[in-house]
Amino acid sequence: MGFTSALSLYSLSHPKVSAGADHSHSHPLKHRLQSEANPLTVRRRCLRFRSVVVKAAAASGRGRRVYSQSQPPLINAPVKQVASFIVPAGVFVAVTFVLWKLVEKLLMPKPARSSLSAAENKSPERGMKWSFAPGTNLLSGFTAKVDRESKQKLNEFAKQLRAFRSVDMSGCNFGDEGLFFLAESLAYNQILEEVSFAANGITAEGTKAFDRVLQSNISLKTLNISGNPIGDEGAKILCEILVDNAGIEKLQLNSADLGDEGAKAIADLLKKSSTLRVVELNNNMIDYSGFTSLAGALLENNAVRSIYLNGNYGGALGANALAKGLEGNKSLRELHLQGNSIGDEGVRALMSGLSSTKAKLTHLDIGNNSISAKGAFHVAEYVKKSKSLFWLNMYMNDIGDEGAEKIADALKQNRSIAIIDLGGNNIHAKGISEIAQVLKDNNVITTLEIGYNPFGPDGMKVLSEILKFHGNVKALKLGWCQIGAKGSEYIADTLKYNNTISILDLRGNGLRDEGAVCLARSLKVVNEVLTELDLGFNEIRDDGAFAIAQALKANEDVKITSLNLGNNFLTKFGQSALTDARDHVYEMNEKEVNIVF
Repeated sequence: MGFTSALSLYSLSHPKVSAGADHSHSHPLKHRLQSEANPLTVRRRCLRFRSVVVKAAAASGRGRRVYSQSQPPLINAPVKQVASFIVPAGVFVAVTFVLWKLVEKLLMPKPARSSLSAAENKSPERGMKWSFAPGTNLLSGFTAKVDRESKQKLNEFAKQLRAFRSVDMSGCNFGDEGLFFLAESLAYNQILEEVSFAANGITAEGTKAFDRVLQSNISLKTLNISGNPIGDEGAKILCEILVDNAGIEKLQLNSADLGDEGAKAIADLLKKSSTLRVVELNNNMIDYSGFTSLAGALLENNAVRSIYLNGNYGGALGANALAKGLEGNKSLRELHLQGNSIGDEGVRALMSGLSSTKAKLTHLDIGNNSISAKGAFHVAEYVKKSKSLFWLNMYMNDIGDEGAEKIADALKQNRSIAIIDLGGNNIHAKGISEIAQVLKDNNVITTLEIGYNPFGPDGMKVLSEILKFHGNVKALKLGWCQIGAKGSEYIADTLKYNNTISILDLRGNGLRDEGAVCLARSLKVVNEVLTELDLGFNEIRDDGAFAIAQALKANEDVKITSLNLGNNFLTKFGQSALTDARDHVYEMNEKEVNIVF
């Protein structure tokens, strides 16, 4: 482009040279030689070459092309000069514009098609959409495809509600809308006995879906709405509906944000219901007032069998109110009050009420209630009198050795308690010795849970000596009792003689390899009872694992079906040895041993 501009300027400054150009075609070779000899001629020739025009010979029938040269007038030279600058600039602008439009088209989103189907073009509804993976929600704004899949899943749930006796829909998060959708199927099924809608994001509004459904369904026995924030308002709505229901026997409203007003609604329902047997209200916010309402219901209701109030805020006053209700009740069999901070005063009132009631209580849970040795005395007095109590849980209190001694004295007189949990009560060797003495003359206790008590090897020694030939303990739970390798020697020796213990829990006792080796020696001896052995959290390494593996191989009549060595320090070598032992036992006896690393 620069070269062309120079030629144009030269032609303007030398008009004579340009005008006098030779246009002859008679001697082309001569003309070429002359041009090559003269530099000026070369430049003029380049200039003229730009104006060559191809003309078709119209007159000639042979179609031969004739090339002629035409010299433009000098007045067009300035136009050429300007064009030489404008044309390239114009081309640049045009290309830039095209590229800009292309990029804009690629980056800008496409507009929605007007030809969408009615379902796809419909604006999403407000609120949550239905989701069926536990712990997930589909917010409004998801595609119609997801909405269709959700409704399809709901249809599948509806079919289950129409066809099966027991349906578990917990953790699906279908919310109030989903429950309304499924309610019709619930009314339709006359064979469904148990349904769980737990953890589905159902609110008080959603409980209205049961209206006119539960009245017509008399086959449903268990309704679980736990883990849904229905609150007091939802409890009121649900209880008003259930008043006319003659089928529900078990109502589960755990972790449902219920307070005293919700408990009052449940109490009013209990006063009128003759079919409700089990009421679960665990982990709510029920206080003294709510406990008082429920106590009043117990005075009038003679149908309910079990009440679960674990993890509420009853306190000593709530326990006192409940005790008064128990005095006039004849039907209650299970009372669960774990984690209500009732304390010594509360347990005193409660035991007084239970001692006066005509109800034959079989299960009593007063764990984690800040009960000391003083409170243990009142529990012991009730245990001495009870002839129906089968299961007693005092886990995670603080009765100590003094309280353990009182409970032991009561157990010597009691002949009904088969399962007792005294774990986590700060009982040392002295207290465990008192508990152990009970087993000499007691063949009723089959499960003894005394874990999380620091009685150490000394307490283990006394207990092991008695368990060699006495008692009827089938499940012995001694986790986190600080017995160490020395204590494992005592219990290992017991296993050689004992013929009742089938479940042994020794987790977290610091047995190490030495303790594992001691137990392995006992496992080599024929033991026709022990089936489950838990040695987790004991700092056992490969040497201990090798010893246990060899014991399993050596005992052809081994009865163990479950061996837990999880959370120890085994390498791949120890794990491999245990795996080989497991395979060996299966090959020899065709018995499966479940070994956990």
